[in-house]
Amino acid sequence: MTQIIPLGNPIYSFSKEHEPIAKVEAGSRLLVESYDCFENQIKTDDTTMNSIDWERINPATGPIFVKSAQPGDILAVTIHGLDIGEQGVLATGPDLGIMGHRIDEFTVKVLPIQGKEAVFNEKVRIPLNKMIGVIGVAPENEAISCGTPGNHGGNLDTLLIAEGATIYFPVFHEGALFGLGDMHAAMGDGEIGVSGIEVAGKADLTLDVLKGRSIYHPIVKNKDGLYILVSAKTLDEAAKMAVEEMVDLLLPHTDLELSELTMLLSAIGHAQISQIVDPMLTARFFVPQWFLDTYNIDIF
Repeated sequence: MTQIIPLGNPIYSFSKEHEPIAKVEAGSRLLVESYDCFENQIKTDDTTMNSIDWERINPATGPIFVKSAQPGDILAVTIHGLDIGEQGVLATGPDLGIMGHRIDEFTVKVLPIQGKEAVFNEKVRIPLNKMIGVIGVAPENEAISCGTPGNHGGNLDTLLIAEGATIYFPVFHEGALFGLGDMHAAMGDGEIGVSGIEVAGKADLTLDVLKGRSIYHPIVKNKDGLYILVSAKTLDEAAKMAVEEMVDLLLPHTDLELSELTMLLSAIGHAQISQIVDPMLTARFFVPQWFLDTYNIDIF
C-alpha cells in the first residue's frame, strides 16, 4: 500500500536536527507531494522580485525517517513516477545564473503544460523531461541549505533523477532523514538561468536500505548505466573527483589493472555537467551498462 506524504510545513535545509514528519519501514512505497522551488509563490508573469520571500526558496518535503537505516548504510530511492502540475515557472534576473550580470530586470514566464510539452510561446513547445532537483538525506555535520548540493544530495539539479532511476545516498544518521522538492517539468544540464521549468508535483517512489556496503557520494543508476555525482567549489574539482570515485568503485569488481581501467574509461566513460549555478557545482561521471554487464558488475 502506498503511503501519502502530503504538503505541510517544508524544510529549507537538510539537517539531523529536524523532527521527522513521518516514519516508514524500509521498502515502503510513498507518494511524496512537493511545492515548486518558489514554494508556489509565483502565479503570474508580472511577479516582481521584491514580492517573493527569498527565505522560502527550494523547500523540501521531509524529513522522512526510514526505519533500520543506520550510519554507514545506503539509502536507495527508486522513482516509479512523477506527477506534475498544469503549469510551470521559468525565472531569471540580475545576479541570477550565468547571465545575471547582463540582465537588468527580474523576468518570469508562467508556462502552461499541455500533454508532454510545456508551452514557452507560440513557436516553442518544450518536450518534458520531468525530474527532481532537491533530494537527499541529512548531512554528516551541520545543516546545509536545500539550495546547496553535497555528498548528502541536496540541490543536485541533475536531469537523471527521473522516472525509472534509482538514486543511492550515503546514510549519516539514524533514519537517514530523507527529503525532496524542487521538481521540474524540464531542465537542461547546467540550469544556466538558475531555474528549470519549476513545478509542484508528486513523486511515487520506494525507499529501501542497503546494509553491509557504503558509498561517499550520490550514485544514480538507470537503464543506460551508472553515474557518480560529486559537488565541489569548482567544476574542475567536482569532475575530477567523480572520475576517481568511479575508478575506485569499479576496480575491485574487475580483473583489470588501474592503468587498464583508466584507459578503458577514457574510451567509454563520460564526464558530464549537472549544474553550474548553485553555491557548490555538480559534475558526474558515467559508465555505460554494457560495460557493467560484461564484468557482471552489480554494485547494489
